[in-house]
Amino acid sequence: MLRKLPALTADNRAFWQGGEHGQLLIHHCDACARFFHPPSPICPCCASFDVKPQAVSGKGSVISFTVNYQQWTPDLNTPFVVAIIELPEQPGLRFLSNVIGCDPLSVSIGMRVQVAFENIEDVWLPLFEKDQ
Repeated sequence: MLRKLPALTADNRAFWQGGEHGQLLIHHCDACARFFHPPSPICPCCASFDVKPQAVSGKGSVISFTVNYQQWTPDLNTPFVVAIIELPEQPGLRFLSNVIGCDPLSVSIGMRVQVAFENIEDVWLPLFEKDQ
C-alpha cells in the first residue's frame, strides 16, 4: 500500500522509528504515570514536561474498525482495514492503524492483535496483525 510518510520531529521520532529495534514506543509521563498518544513534549493529563517514550508490549485489541473499498490511488490495494487499536498497558490508550495479514472480512471487534512494523525509508509504521 502506498503511504504518505509522517514528518519526523523531536517529539514523534521515537514513535516512528522504534520499529527499527522491534519496539512500539509510546510517550509516558513519569509525573502522573500515564501513557499518551500522539507524542507531545507535555503530558496532556497533568501538564508535566517529565515525559519520554517508553516501550510497550506491542499487543492490543481492535476497538473499532472499517473495511475500506475505496481505491484512493492506483497503487492502493483494496479492501483494507483501518482500525482503532487499544493497548493493554492502560485503559483508553488507543491509536489508529491498519490490520494486515488476514482477510479484511475476518477482522472483528475485540480481536487480539500484535504490532508488525513496515519499514519505508526512515520510518517504521506500526501496523497490526492477528495475534497468534
